[in-house]
Amino acid sequence: MVARLRCPVCAQPLAAATDTRALRCPRRHSFDLARQGYVNLLTGRAPHVGDTAEMVAARADFLAAGHYDVISSALAEAASSALAAPNGPTQATEPTETGGPTATTGPTETTGPAAATAPAQAGEHAETTGAAQVGGPVEANGSADRQAEAGFGAYPLVVDAGAGTGWHLAAVLAALPDAVGLALDVAKPALRRAARAHPRAAAALADTWQQLPLADRSVAVLLNVFAPRNGVEFHRVLHPAGALLVVTPTDAHLAELVDVLGLLRVDPAKADRVADSLAGQFTPERTAVHTARLTLDRAEVATLVGMGPSAWHTDPLRLAAAIEALPTPVTVTASVRLTAWRPR
Repeated sequence: MVARLRCPVCAQPLAAATDTRALRCPRRHSFDLARQGYVNLLTGRAPHVGDTAEMVAARADFLAAGHYDVISSALAEAASSALAAPNGPTQATEPTETGGPTATTGPTETTGPAAATAPAQAGEHAETTGAAQVGGPVEANGSADRQAEAGFGAYPLVVDAGAGTGWHLAAVLAALPDAVGLALDVAKPALRRAARAHPRAAAALADTWQQLPLADRSVAVLLNVFAPRNGVEFHRVLHPAGALLVVTPTDAHLAELVDVLGLLRVDPAKADRVADSLAGQFTPERTAVHTARLTLDRAEVATLVGMGPSAWHTDPLRLAAAIEALPTPVTVTASVRLTAWRPR
């Protein structure tokens, strides 16, 4: 893993320092490895601090309850398909709709994060998931030669840009036994969890709007879930045979809550705006809409709203009062569009 990282100051390769817990480049730029398992690759001030520890804890509970397994499962399937056919067709297909009420009924065999984030397992692997330690488990897997032939080196690298707690990344890694993962985020509380999300996952504090701390063409699969997209940098770090998997909400997402809670509506032109932001560097290969019905209590509704942009544009006291007035249980639609993009 460390061999694919680059210094965010000078873009030189990074290596583990011998005299301290840090990564260091040939020009002596040094980046500390936090005892919680992530490496700080920020330069300058972060654009924002991200979620608080309380918000991250609530989000982790929400995801562990299986409410967004429809997204994790879709990403795992899309990543597996992308690596199985790295030189597949680049012609866009018509959107298809998948999912349904049963897609939300708890963790499934294909998602994996529930097992990967169990407290005992997190403790067991805490010393092996930091950025300086990952990479060993991949060579131990018997498919390294096959991955090298596909052009991804000894192992495919999966990067989640805006990973949060690493839940979706862990699902993808569970489906790709030869892969290693890297979670990028600006929220330290989230990265503390992401560093332990999976035995083959590492985490780094990084601003995805800036130059990514990764070597050119070093990433096999890049995940972007409800997060900003840096098309130029995504294209630079993605292998020519790799795939960018972008998840965005459809206009049906959380539709039952929009009016009653005064939430922001999904821009009807969002899909077009995403396409415009990536069109110069990527070609859409396949698009699918995934839908599920969620059954939530009021606390989970509050967490769900806090995970989206409305949390920054709604009066907290008014929002809390509106949520308290909701009848329970609350039935909500989760509806997302997942598009696989190939680099041009």
